[in-house]
Amino acid sequence: MAMSEMSGERPARPLISVVVPCFNEQDVLPLTHRRLVETLGGTLGKSRDFDLEIVYIDDGSSDSTPALLDDIMRSDPRVVIVPFTRNFGHQAAVTAGLMQAAGDAVAVIDADLQDPPEVILTMIEKWRSGYEVVFGIRAARRESWPKQLAYLSFYRLLRVLADVDVPRDSGDFALIDRVALDALNALPERNRFVRGLRAWIGFRQIGVPYERPARAAGVTKYSWLKLIKLSFDGIFSLSVKPLSMVFWLGLVSSVGAVVAFFAYLLWHVTGIDIFGHSPSDVPGFTSVILALFLLSGIQLVSIGLIGEYVGRIYNETKNRPTFVARPVKRRGQRADVAAERERQSPPLVE
Repeated sequence: MAMSEMSGERPARPLISVVVPCFNEQDVLPLTHRRLVETLGGTLGKSRDFDLEIVYIDDGSSDSTPALLDDIMRSDPRVVIVPFTRNFGHQAAVTAGLMQAAGDAVAVIDADLQDPPEVILTMIEKWRSGYEVVFGIRAARRESWPKQLAYLSFYRLLRVLADVDVPRDSGDFALIDRVALDALNALPERNRFVRGLRAWIGFRQIGVPYERPARAAGVTKYSWLKLIKLSFDGIFSLSVKPLSMVFWLGLVSSVGAVVAFFAYLLWHVTGIDIFGHSPSDVPGFTSVILALFLLSGIQLVSIGLIGEYVGRIYNETKNRPTFVARPVKRRGQRADVAAERERQSPPLVE
């Protein structure tokens, strides 16, 4: 499709919101805000043809992040703060920011500056040309090789299992049009895998490759355990193929067991030697134990997979909110727009 055919109407001077989840980011937060303002706010002598809103989500930080955010808000009226009552996790923080953002287009970026703010300018250009979702593609990573291997394996596995086409090597770093964002915010599930839901809603999407540098300061908040949980959320929220795999695994095991039974029976009846061994050379204990371990392992894995889905169904039926937030803090820029967004969106304080 030609770009001219894709172009939709965009406001002459839109409001661009930037959502920044924060959890114990005192080491990097002042630098992050300065980079965002210098890049998107036009403070380097480059006037921008859009207004800026920055939505910080304090995900229950225990360091000086809340105080730093308050200082930033007092000095910059474009800043909005959503303070959580405790740590609810990165995906909940992203969800809260997307719900609170008032922009005509909303970007999501991590506070550690591994997602360069300069890429948002390219995303805005793509958005203005007609795309409704513009996501970052991590063309290169400056991380340890075990993590690079883990990410590589996860995205390839997700691409095979997921019922929707989740772009390979794409994280939460993206710019989303207001129409697409309203559709994303309307999705009801609690265990949210934002980049997967972003792919599920459809709309006109395009990727922007970029090189992902190391953290500007501080340490990563995504431990291996949290990464594993995130990968589980991604797979189980976007696919039921693991359940189908359990069925086929059980079917193949059952057929294999029947075939092995008749083969073993035929071996005893004929008494022929196989690899120099006759039936009398095999007392049967080893084969029974191995078969028991194999079938028991298959059963436990199957029950575990089913349990993951049942647990998620249980969490959904409890109907608890994804997060609980204290009153939103803002100094009032575009307060009329923000107030209207809040009336149209689910409440942040449950």
